[in-house]
Amino acid sequence: MSATSGITVTPWGTPRVLALGAFLKNRACVWEGIGQDMGEARWSVMHDDLGDPVACAALERTVQGWLGDAGGRAPDALAHDLHPDFYSTRLAQDVAHTLGVPAIGVQHHHAHVAAVMAAQGLTGPVIGLALDGFGLGSDGQPWGGELLWVQDHRWRRLNHLSLLAMPGGDRAAREPWRMALAWNETAGRHDDVLAQAVGTGRYRAMQNVLRKGLNSPLTSSAGRWFDTMAGLLGLCQEQQDEAQAAIALEAAASQWLQVQPQVAQDRHDAWAQGDVLDVHALVAQALSHRVAGGDAGEAAAVFHLGLADGLALHAERQARATGVRDVCLCGGCFFNRLLRERVQQRLQESGLRTWIVGEASHGDAHLAIGQAWVAAAWLRARGEVALTDDGESFFRCDPMEN
Repeated sequence: MSATSGITVTPWGTPRVLALGAFLKNRACVWEGIGQDMGEARWSVMHDDLGDPVACAALERTVQGWLGDAGGRAPDALAHDLHPDFYSTRLAQDVAHTLGVPAIGVQHHHAHVAAVMAAQGLTGPVIGLALDGFGLGSDGQPWGGELLWVQDHRWRRLNHLSLLAMPGGDRAAREPWRMALAWNETAGRHDDVLAQAVGTGRYRAMQNVLRKGLNSPLTSSAGRWFDTMAGLLGLCQEQQDEAQAAIALEAAASQWLQVQPQVAQDRHDAWAQGDVLDVHALVAQALSHRVAGGDAGEAAAVFHLGLADGLALHAERQARATGVRDVCLCGGCFFNRLLRERVQQRLQESGLRTWIVGEASHGDAHLAIGQAWVAAAWLRARGEVALTDDGESFFRCDPMEN
């Protein structure tokens, strides 16, 4: 680095970035290079979820160990999630301040898509389908059902799953019945079976929360839509394990399709023919099969096939509109084999190439490499970064204007 008039100007050749990963299943990595010039990523051990102080301490030890490596090169920047309250974000900014290098915030789903690009050596542009439970959006809202255009550090949000309230905030992610209630309220539907299952008092209390607009943020999360469907079908009302509701929904759908495989031969994207990915309409369509006498497995299958076909339809449209041939599938919802294989099938039938990080790597454990890849591209595009006299310089890779 060279200093002039109190401002430090740093030229970037092949930038080295230390990325501190996600909140859940946290792993950090050091990454050097970008695109065809990329080097090998150096990964930390799994630190687990940063809601645990033990995991936070483990992440800090990893960072200090890397920085204290006498034979290593100090990072040119640190990359982190946009969420300001994550321990990884605060640690990245503190370390960047100490080193006098930039701290670069990368939107969660942008990082997911970039992780696929880094793993597969894609230089872009690509269309990204990022489906998970939660990631803070650039607008400060909870995202999780995203259709993005990505090229290096540049990105745009092209479309997203329709929004649904989360009654009680984050607790709705652990209690799918709350998401089911939110859908019922939106549809103007009272569900006696659900009310009896969770207790009439709890049901009415959450109704009041929703109707008063208290602590009920709107989310586009695919994970919450899976929870909604599982709750409405009575497959899972309260989760003891991560993704328990989504797993139950997939199992019911897969079992039904084994008996009725011909249903999978048809297209199920009528709900998505417009410009909006209106999952409310898809849920209503799936539930109509239950009302007509079908079992939960049939409704679950219709939901899976419909969601996959609708997402593939919109990804294909955007790929054609932007001249892109590559589609990256990422986020924890793609652990769902039925969803993943159906989306891949539809996109490949359209002549598009599909990419994933790896068969067992769709979730947040590989997010750091995407953060680092984006930050390195951002640094190279900037050419140089001016730091203030106290060495503090925080940046965000915000979306491009449409």
